[in-house]
Amino acid sequence: MPAKNGSAGGTRLVIVESPAKAKTIAGYLGRGYIVESSIGHIRDLPEKADDIPERYKGEAWARLGVNVEHAFEPLYVVNNDKKSQVNKLKQLLKDADELYLATDEDREGEAIAWHLREVLKPKVPVHRMVFHEITPHAIQEAVANPRDLNLRLVDAQETRRILDRLYGYEVSPVLWKKVKPRLSAGRVQSVATRLVVERERERMAFTVANYWDLQALFDTGHPDERPRDFTATLNTVDGKRVAQGRDFASTGQLKNNDVLHLSEAAAGELAARLADSSYAVKSVERKPYTRKPYAPFRTTTLQQEASRKLSFSAKYTMQVAQRLYENGFITYMRTDSITLSETAVAAARSQAIKLYGAAYVPDKPRVYASKVKSAQEAHEAIRPSGEEFRTPGETGLSGDMFRLYELIWQRTVASQMKDAQGESITVKVAGRSNAGEDVEFNASGRTITFYGFLKAYVESVDDSSTDRDDSEKRLPTLEEGQALELARLDVAAHATKPPARYTEASLVKELEEREIGRPSTYASIIGTILDRGYVFKKGTALVPSFLAFAVVNLLEQHFGNLVDYDFTAEMEKVLDDIANDRAERVPELRRFYYGGDGDEGLKEMVTDLGEIDAKEISSFPVRGSDIVLRVGRYGPYLDRDGARVNVPEDMTPDELTAEKAEELFSRPTGDRELGHDPVTGNMIVAKDGRFGPYVTEILPAPEETAKKTRTKKADAPKPRTSSLFKTMSLDTVTLEDALKLLSIPRVVGDLEGEQVMAHNGKFGPYLKKGTDSRSLASEDDLFSVTIEQAKELFAQPKQRGRGRAAAAAPLRELGDDPNSKKPVVVKEGRFGPYVTDGETNASLRKGDTVEDITIERAGELLAERRERAPAPKKTTTRKAPAKKAPAKKPAAKP
Repeated sequence: MPAKNGSAGGTRLVIVESPAKAKTIAGYLGRGYIVESSIGHIRDLPEKADDIPERYKGEAWARLGVNVEHAFEPLYVVNNDKKSQVNKLKQLLKDADELYLATDEDREGEAIAWHLREVLKPKVPVHRMVFHEITPHAIQEAVANPRDLNLRLVDAQETRRILDRLYGYEVSPVLWKKVKPRLSAGRVQSVATRLVVERERERMAFTVANYWDLQALFDTGHPDERPRDFTATLNTVDGKRVAQGRDFASTGQLKNNDVLHLSEAAAGELAARLADSSYAVKSVERKPYTRKPYAPFRTTTLQQEASRKLSFSAKYTMQVAQRLYENGFITYMRTDSITLSETAVAAARSQAIKLYGAAYVPDKPRVYASKVKSAQEAHEAIRPSGEEFRTPGETGLSGDMFRLYELIWQRTVASQMKDAQGESITVKVAGRSNAGEDVEFNASGRTITFYGFLKAYVESVDDSSTDRDDSEKRLPTLEEGQALELARLDVAAHATKPPARYTEASLVKELEEREIGRPSTYASIIGTILDRGYVFKKGTALVPSFLAFAVVNLLEQHFGNLVDYDFTAEMEKVLDDIANDRAERVPELRRFYYGGDGDEGLKEMVTDLGEIDAKEISSFPVRGSDIVLRVGRYGPYLDRDGARVNVPEDMTPDELTAEKAEELFSRPTGDRELGHDPVTGNMIVAKDGRFGPYVTEILPAPEETAKKTRTKKADAPKPRTSSLFKTMSLDTVTLEDALKLLSIPRVVGDLEGEQVMAHNGKFGPYLKKGTDSRSLASEDDLFSVTIEQAKELFAQPKQRGRGRAAAAAPLRELGDDPNSKKPVVVKEGRFGPYVTDGETNASLRKGDTVEDITIERAGELLAERRERAPAPKKTTTRKAPAKKAPAKKPAAKP
């Protein structure tokens, strides 16, 4: 039902995107307004052939949904699931005197408003109503100050939609033919996948370099001082700097020879020569430390911090933020802006003074300017809504909405507070070995004398080796020339590390820095590459699949321009130019599709596919061996002169070394002959299949008849097959084991005139009698259960769910869930390991392991599972049926 507020002086129909938004806004408008939602986009390009209107089905361009032969006109159709809503809006419009289109003020929202106007064809005045927060004041202001539709924003959105459609519908079929069916390519998703693949290539090519230095513990000799000692690292020997990790290239070699590369032996010998030396402070350098507040959140920085602090995926962050916005708690969450309105600045300063005191707030308000070159939206930064901010405790929120609001509130208040102040100290300690070598040790420290904004908010870091802004390291009070006592001298071993894989947070940051895509689309892009199997998560790291390597390989070799970072960023600038009236839609689309100025167009790229060697595209030699990894239709496998072995599903590409490949080939292939069945004479073999190890029999080839009649596949005899028990392994299973396995399902006996069978199903071992069944305690019971035991089991009430047996002990205890505050454990379930807080269960994903999963990753899985859970059904008390009244003449139907 639309949200109504009566009528006074005419009726105004206000259309927004979502029912939640409609409900909130209806409460702020006076009488005479009806607020209804479009439930998102009401029309789009056709998704499948059935959606194409009959009169266009014969056109060559119809499959694209874009008339590439005539000004790239899009073919729009009303979505099937929106037809009833469109009819509802048309009916409401018949009784309205004015129409207010109150969709979001960005390109997507402007396009929704335009589509509504085009489809509804209103005969009453139409107003574009825009606002950045859903508060009574903001809504009243929006009604009082409407504007016209911005058709330049509509053009920019339409151009982006057509670009994405042409890219996806022309390139994806190439992947189907040359790599694997049902794959997808996308203008931004393919580039994002390439970034993840390139990072993995860097890791695969990386060579570890080992290096050593010395760690000294110096004592000032002042027992009353705290601290009295400090740790320093060897920096130079005879003026030559000791090599550190930054001095090595990815090849494991030194970038230059101007540094001293200490081996373990050399470091140990130097330590021995320095053990009895005298040491003194050579210099003490003090510098003031200042840290300015972080800017208020924009879309990407909110996604990054929610990932680091709350373990939210980018997609989930935006879903929670959407709910906060629609319910009037925060301003619009899709924005490039970091500016705050004067009202918001005043609210933040007022709250900072109230909570921390006037000493923590500067005399003048802080002003932030966007550093994003292509910032397009006119919105504010993401902040708490209203002229006065509610503290998290005053909102009445709970769960993830509370946690995200608290994050936004803290960041906004902190942005208007004073700088943090302190002092950074660098100390150099000099000494001389018994061989006359002059050495120098370095130590650094930091103290914070005034915390300023750090009282309210501290940003998290991606690299665990990087100190947070509020971290301190205190050194003793030291003076130049001061003698020090060497308390301990250790040889410290180090190794260079390959570049870290992207996390959702760091990938969002990388895409934004390269100006690829729009910040508002990053969450859906990351969600898409995860859903398509191009990327999977290992902890919080994004790991490319071997399938992604094949797809990126094809795109780089044959569609290089389309996955070029600069080209993709340039397309975003073109869209900005269209939105700002500096470029026109049709010429830009024509250049992209047909080419121009010496550049090849998309149509020409996809025309001749004969030169693409599908096998070569999906083949990757394993470095240092004669083994080749190939990506097949059923997954990745290793190939050596025709011999094949499957690659484990959870193996990451950088783990596939020559040694690992040899190990996989050395394992039993699965085609191990166990012997002949003494009854049938058939050979029994053990194999490794897609769904795990199993045993089967080799049936003799059918005898050829004179007529050589063809046997239907369904009529052909089928070999007996059985999966190995969980307690069995492929390399130790025996013929006796196999024959017992092949005897399943086993006839246990007759009970009450019905046959009782012992089966092993996907939910475990069980007994079946007609349509009734009972679970068995273990797989071994399949061979030993008797008819008497079966009778006892069937006499007992059937237990359902996990209550059928005593709960197994958890595999691991992880700690408390950041959201529910309940203890999270890892358990073994029917479909594999899962995490649970006692209320919500979430299966481990590809790349997650019982041994390595963290509480942060578990929290992310549980949060995503809660978001996907269906809303609880409303329960109503069923009234008793009324007594039948005497029959009456039926009323006329309305």
